[in-house]
Amino acid sequence: MTRPAYRAFSFFGGKGGTGKTTCAAARALALAEEGIRTLVVSTDPAHSLADAFDLPIGDEISLISPNLWAIEIDAEVEAQKYMKGIQEKMLHIVSPVIVDEIKRQIEIAYSSPGAEEAAIFDKFIELMEHLGDPYEAIVFDTAPTGHTLRLLTLPEILGAWLDHLLEKRARAVELMSMVAKYDRDVRQKLETDPITDILGKRKEKFEMARSILTDPEKSAFYFVLNAEKLPILETQRAIRLLRKYGIPIGGVLVNRVIPEGAGTFMEQHRLSQQAYLKTIHETFMDLPITEIPFLDTDIRGMSELNKITKLLKNL
Repeated sequence: MTRPAYRAFSFFGGKGGTGKTTCAAARALALAEEGIRTLVVSTDPAHSLADAFDLPIGDEISLISPNLWAIEIDAEVEAQKYMKGIQEKMLHIVSPVIVDEIKRQIEIAYSSPGAEEAAIFDKFIELMEHLGDPYEAIVFDTAPTGHTLRLLTLPEILGAWLDHLLEKRARAVELMSMVAKYDRDVRQKLETDPITDILGKRKEKFEMARSILTDPEKSAFYFVLNAEKLPILETQRAIRLLRKYGIPIGGVLVNRVIPEGAGTFMEQHRLSQQAYLKTIHETFMDLPITEIPFLDTDIRGMSELNKITKLLKNL
């Protein structure tokens, strides 16, 4: 199978502090400079995309360079919108008697673990649906590994959950259909069941997302790590999990590699790195590995990002 010139969806992740934001920004800039309309998205709560580009970037999409748009998703804002949307839908279809209880349950759900991941994933789907109009490629700067793994495995986990809910709803409708023979109001409600419709549309969106995330022609996840023990172990575990769910791994980017001749002060650290680099090449030998050199200045702004864009052109 011939690999496409570029993948529509690229995800950059890894342990916090490894430089994944810089790599995501540089990859997005490389695509934009090739004339590909690109959106770069940060889902990391500790947003640093604006710092990487040295430009103001907020929670609304903005054009920051020719062919390049950017957004830093605010998880709390998205969770509020997500829960408000659920509330509006539910209040239109439930009995007035249980409206207050529905509101209470939604407030509890908003503060529960996983609410922000679910909301961000809804934003993912919204952005995926905009591919081609106007964006040809979307690059995601993701949260540290644990959050990202929970996010990317949602289609599989929630897809099964939705199947279960649809089965339960079908059984409920079957029971109500027996009552409908004698009750005209129930019969009219069953003709267009809003709950089944909502669950069905939700399931379609998750299936669409799963189809994209597991298609190596469309998506790839890139792990950014430093040549150190803990990032190597974390990357191994994360790759195993993503492969379990069928998400293609595009490669491994080893950031801040100290070059030869960096001086006596850095020599001991360089030698330590060399041992870990050997481990990285052995451990991830089935994946493309890109080494990004340790630079003598911080990467901030377009001109600085261009120092590494050429290394990421072929991802």
